[in-house]
Parts: sequence; structure tokens; C-alpha cells
Amino acid sequence: MSKLSRSEKLAILADAAKYDASCASSGSVKRNSAKSGGIGSTGGMGICHSYAPDGRCISLLKILMTNYCMFDCLYCINRSSSNVRRAAFTVQEIVDLTLDFYKRNYIEGLFLSSGIIRSPDYTMEQLVEVARRLRVVHRFGGYIHLKTIPEADPELLKQAGQYADRLSINIELPDDESIARLAPEKDGKLIRRSMDNLGKRVREAKAERKTSRKAPLFAPGGHSTQMIIGADASDDAKILTTSDGLYGSYGLKRVYYSAFSPIPDSSSNLPVQAPPLLREHRLYQADWLLRFYGFSVAEIMQGGSAGQLDLNIDPKLAWALQNRARFPVNINLADQESLLRIPGLGGKGVGKILQARRFTALRLTDLERICQSVKKILPFITTADWHPGKQLDSLNLYDRLKPPPEQLSLFPA
Repeated sequence: MSKLSRSEKLAILADAAKYDASCASSGSVKRNSAKSGGIGSTGGMGICHSYAPDGRCISLLKILMTNYCMFDCLYCINRSSSNVRRAAFTVQEIVDLTLDFYKRNYIEGLFLSSGIIRSPDYTMEQLVEVARRLRVVHRFGGYIHLKTIPEADPELLKQAGQYADRLSINIELPDDESIARLAPEKDGKLIRRSMDNLGKRVREAKAERKTSRKAPLFAPGGHSTQMIIGADASDDAKILTTSDGLYGSYGLKRVYYSAFSPIPDSSSNLPVQAPPLLREHRLYQADWLLRFYGFSVAEIMQGGSAGQLDLNIDPKLAWALQNRARFPVNINLADQESLLRIPGLGGKGVGKILQARRFTALRLTDLERICQSVKKILPFITTADWHPGKQLDSLNLYDRLKPPPEQLSLFPA
């Protein structure tokens, strides 16, 4: 381990971190170190790219502290029984890397995770120390996301929240039985208990900040988790039900979905092929409907079959085709909830429609200026000068609206 150069360690541990999808930086507090004499800022434009809700690109140094691990999670490339090249950074090496990369304008922050070395408490202490040195010693004002370890002492998780913008604890798999079978050292109940504690601390800190702006911050970007898709037999209905429960019970900011990737020398308990990446994409779309569009899991799954989402079309369109009696929707009269259910119409578009129709009855040309594309929404709406006629009764509407098939390549990238 000591023989590896810093660049060699970086190559190994940055590659090892690529399987963790939960590195978005939305929800971070605005910091600017100009007045403190420190370094770093969470504002502006920025080797991992994430995007804030307003579209800003956030560049993060995304690495593991080490890919050594005492756990033997069957789906993990860094499991203790895996034959991979190992490396480890010291606390100071990560601090130096972060500062060096920031000064070169490569990054705006740090996403740090780690394999479990010695013990969960020891590993968590190291992660917290990285964040502490950046914040306290170097007065670093950039974004920090720490991947926390549920088996660690709750006091260490509390300290992590004092320095990090966001914390995350991976739920790993959709149900406890799969966790016990594929990650024998982990406990689903313990993971959820740790999530519950984090959620309570985040809510308490926000409540204190409302009464006093001098109250200390605690993970102002909230907490998130990641679920591996396709490593077990859980269908999309089970996955979305689990996510819905996590949002409702623990106040999670985000659930990330990571398609299982077959690994060398894998267990016979794992599938030999990865699930289609389109499945991961559809789950993200369905997750968006849960969080921002008022859909229930049962409604989303109406457009699927046998517990799986339709891969050919997005979940909102699939739902609409199963509920044609609720359409067409009058753009000029419908409430916000009904507008949000129109396929192809997003939250921003609905906001613009509600604003514009205060002054005039909207026509099709008005929608063309408001929406990126009106083709998808035409069968589901009426305007002052448009009615879809009998399009909703068409038996081939599904085939007309689904994306055209792609030409297969003899030389895939």
C-alpha cells in the first residue's frame, strides 16, 4: 500500500467509487469563504459532475478513502473476498487532494466514502476527521458529502453532520431478506434506525435555525440513500414501495437507483447479466412522480405489467394511457394537480401555464412557446383552438407515442 504513488491511489480509489450513484449536491447551504479568509465556495459553476435543482453543474472529487473492506457483500467489487487491487489514502492525503484540486478549479467539493477497515467506528472516525480538517483547519467552504456507516457510533454520525453538507446511508437492497442473504454483515433494521436518527437530527437542526440563525447547521442538504437494482428478484413495485416508505418515514432527500453490474468471480446467488439501464431510468422517472407530482405507487404501477414498469414509455404516459377517461384536460380551466398529470408537461411548464392564463385564454401557439414540445401532450389536452377529437380512443395511440426503435449497431460503443 505504501509503495503506491498518490496518482496510483487516486486511479484505484476513484474507479472504486464509481459504483456509488448518490453524489448529487442539491440542497447544500450557500457558503463563501471570502470574508473568513479560508478557501472554497458552494456557489457558481465548477471527477464527478452533479447538478443542483437550478441546473448548476457541481464538480466533485469522488473517491473512497480505501477499497479494503472487512465486509463481504456479494454484489460489491470491493468485498473482502474480491481479487482487486487495493489502496488506501491517509486523512491528510485526502485533505491535500481536495484543496489541490479546488485551487486548480477542477472541483467544487468532495464526495467521500470508504470500505470498512478495522471497525465501523474507526472508519467513520477517519471520514469525519477529513471533513473536520477541511472545515476547521483550512476553513474550506466547498461542498462535502460523507457516506456514513450505519454500524458506527451515533455520536460519530452526529459529528459528521456538523461538517458535511449532506450525509447518506445506503439501504443497499429493497428488503431485509435480500440484505441478509447478499450482505450478511449488514442489518436492514439497523440501517433504517440510523436513517431515522439522521432524519430527526436534520429536522431538529432546521427547526432550531428557524428560531435562531446562530443555531449550528446539521447536514443542511439532508440525507440520502442508494438502492441496488437487479441484484435480487425485487420487482419495480417492491422497489418503489420501499422508496415511498423511506421518504415518508425518514424524510430522505433522495433515493438513488444503481443498476447492478456483474463483477468478476461473483457468487452464484447473483444474476449473470445486468438489468437494462433503461429500467434504472424508468425508476428515476417514477421516483420523480412520487416526490413532485402527487402519484402513488399503485397509480404508477397501473401502466406496468407483473410488477414491472413499462420500459418502452415513461411512467406518466403509461398511467395516462390506462386512465384515458380523465382526459382531455382543458389547459385553461384545469387545476394544478390535473395539469401535472398530463404526459409531457413538467412542473415548470405547469407554472408558466398557470401564470399565462391569468391574462388570456391559451391557444396552441401559446403552448408551443411554453413547452419544449407539444407533440406528446396533444392527445391529452384542449385549448381555446384545439381538441384532440377521438385520438384518445385510438387503438394504436400507444405505438404512436412510444419512441421509435433504435438501429442496432454492429460495433457498440
